Amino acid sequence: MRYLLKLEEAGLFLLSIYIFTTLNLAWWWFPALLLLPDIGMIGYLFSPKIGAITYNLFHHRLIAVCAGLYGLAFESKYLMLAGIILFAHISFDRLMGYGLKYNDSFDHTHLGMIGKAKNN
Repeated sequence: MRYLLKLEEAGLFLLSIYIFTTLNLAWWWFPALLLLPDIGMIGYLFSPKIGAITYNLFHHRLIAVCAGLYGLAFESKYLMLAGIILFAHISFDRLMGYGLKYNDSFDHTHLGMIGKAKNN
């Protein structure tokens, strides 16, 4: 099952790349912005609970889809770009095994434990 889920995330990531090509932006925008949603980790400087909230806010597919659709509806290339980058980043993270965070620690995700906690 894990292999099938990773295959699905890889497909969604490739779909994001394809949709990005329809925006007629320079190719370097995609890799340059791909890790930007990880700014949501900044909340962990305050506490695991705030960190989980900010991280999950930047890693929720509904927010990515809403940003993209809002950009499409109002013909805003940059809102569409934001939605595509968020969606691609989320797919890439899930492909690597990172999921939405629980309030107790960064290592506790909806996909299971990650990092050092995974080995314990």
